Amino acid sequence: MNFEVDDLQVIELDMMDKRKYYPLTFASGMTIRTLLYPVTLVKTRLQIQKGHTIYKGTFDAFVKIARNEGLSGLYRGFWVSCLQLFPSMAYISTYEGTRHYLMKNTSVTNSKTRSFIAGGSASVVGQTLSVPLDIITQHLMLMGRRKTGSSDISSEKVQKKLSSLQKLEISDEAKKRRFGAVSAVIREVYKRNGLLGFYKGYFVSLTVFAPNSALWWFFYDSYSDMLASIAPAFVPRLVLQVVSGPLSGISAAVITNPLDLIRARMQVDGTSFSNTVKILWQEERFWIVTKGLTARLVQSVMFSFFIILGYETIKRWSLLDEYKQQVRW
Repeated sequence: MNFEVDDLQVIELDMMDKRKYYPLTFASGMTIRTLLYPVTLVKTRLQIQKGHTIYKGTFDAFVKIARNEGLSGLYRGFWVSCLQLFPSMAYISTYEGTRHYLMKNTSVTNSKTRSFIAGGSASVVGQTLSVPLDIITQHLMLMGRRKTGSSDISSEKVQKKLSSLQKLEISDEAKKRRFGAVSAVIREVYKRNGLLGFYKGYFVSLTVFAPNSALWWFFYDSYSDMLASIAPAFVPRLVLQVVSGPLSGISAAVITNPLDLIRARMQVDGTSFSNTVKILWQEERFWIVTKGLTARLVQSVMFSFFIILGYETIKRWSLLDEYKQQVRW
């Protein structure tokens, strides 16, 4: 016996207790960010390096960073990145609010269409708040740090190559201090481009993340419905959803990866869109389609799995009493 597609019910905003939903969502976001931050750092370094001058690939990057910089190297810039939780809360609030508004006040009743529109709208709000934090965090990710007590020559070579990717003039003393590095990056970005420097690549970020977000939620609803139509009745709905999440992440990441690469380069190098594309073409040719894609897919699959596991579980925990019997796990 199979599910009917309509059985895979979407839990809407008005079905939940907001006093439970938002605190649990914040805690879930913090946990997921802590788990996945090293993958984000590796992806950023792979995107910024020229060719394979420092790291040969995702696995090689993990090994070299862990060996040369220690565990703390994989979390360089993490505490600044944690501020992204506030844009993330604005993102999910916009997504849920837009879906609810479209259902109640417009003729847009198709769940996939509402998800597509809400996902794109949420990304605009989220990116407006998060781009300055992205820029600061990316510069911190490129600083690296020497592992305590390490005097390995190969480690020194990696650090020199990594430092060459950093376009800001940050003193070695500032790099060694956690908050000194943050304040130094903020000062240098402001000195180079003023307040607009913190929104470098904003529009290209929108061209990456708005479609990525819209596509992700569209694919998520599509895969959920497809799996629901073929899965046996005894399979929990949550299982179908945590499978749909990574599939959605893969689909959206493959489509938008070249733009994500351009965005990262623009924000770190401070170059224009056209110059960035020209430089990337000279360096990578057709490899710009796949540069950093493996790390991005790993990040996207892991992020999608954990975010949906947390997101859908929290929605069920937050259900108002009158809806608890209507939603199956």
